[in-house]
Amino acid sequence: MNRRWTDAELSDQTGRTVLITGANSGLGLRSAEVLAAHGARVLLACRSAERGAAALERVRTLASGVEPELVPLDLADLASVRKAATTVRELTGDALDVLMNNAGLMGTPPGRTVDGFELQFGTNYLGPAALTWLLMPALRGAPAARVVTLSSIAATGARIRLADPNFERGRFNTGAAYGQSKLADQMFGLELDRRLRAAGSTVLSVVAHPGYTSTGLQPAMAKSYSNAVARYGIQGIMWLGNLLVGQDIARGALPQLYAATQPDVSGGDYYGPDRLFGSRGHPTKVRPLAPARDLATASALWDLTATLTNVTPDPQ
Repeated sequence: MNRRWTDAELSDQTGRTVLITGANSGLGLRSAEVLAAHGARVLLACRSAERGAAALERVRTLASGVEPELVPLDLADLASVRKAATTVRELTGDALDVLMNNAGLMGTPPGRTVDGFELQFGTNYLGPAALTWLLMPALRGAPAARVVTLSSIAATGARIRLADPNFERGRFNTGAAYGQSKLADQMFGLELDRRLRAAGSTVLSVVAHPGYTSTGLQPAMAKSYSNAVARYGIQGIMWLGNLLVGQDIARGALPQLYAATQPDVSGGDYYGPDRLFGSRGHPTKVRPLAPARDLATASALWDLTATLTNVTPDPQ
């Protein structure tokens, strides 16, 4: 691969349909803008109708091909996930070229999803996993579809709490919860590709991470705390991190854009920045974390996900 790849080198995406979760801001919005500008039909999956409409208008001004469309989606509500999957299958006629599992929360205080899951595990992992399974018929309907799932360098050192993924026992730790959700994303992306290959599918599952990118996640994390001391403390830490090692959103979106579009990408690949221990730089293929390659845990997580979401895995 080109070690200095940028989205300026992106080829014409005309004829491809891409669904991007969390497309109203940050990495998702940037990805939507770039892909639409290169001819792709972009479906923006957003929780907020107001912010989604604003993002849609912004992407529309850049689109060089088919008009972008808005899909309501709240990953913290499995009923919304099911409804969104049905909508996408209808809109695409069961022919979806790329599913970009981009949306996520970071560092939130204790909270629960609509279905009672720990907020970060439910939103960052269970919702996207369920959406992926539900959209697999549409992905199989495209000639060479891809699932791109976003992990994080915060997955380093994390572990999957198979016996208590929702922190129902013991003390809650927001960093551990976030790390678990992003390690689960990485593990799911790899396990999905193994099962796709075993099923003889042409769909590829790829994982990416943005390094340390200054996105809307940091201020949103700070605002989620009612305690003023915690809120301003987090804001200060994030400001310092952004100043010292952070990169902008345009650079941070490159790994997921590369994973979604480039011809040399293979199933099970993992892409992230190439500098400062993966915190910034141009996209490059990196080695998945050792825990994410644990086949027994990955299989157990796959089964646990099916039980928790009540969605039938695809492929089985």
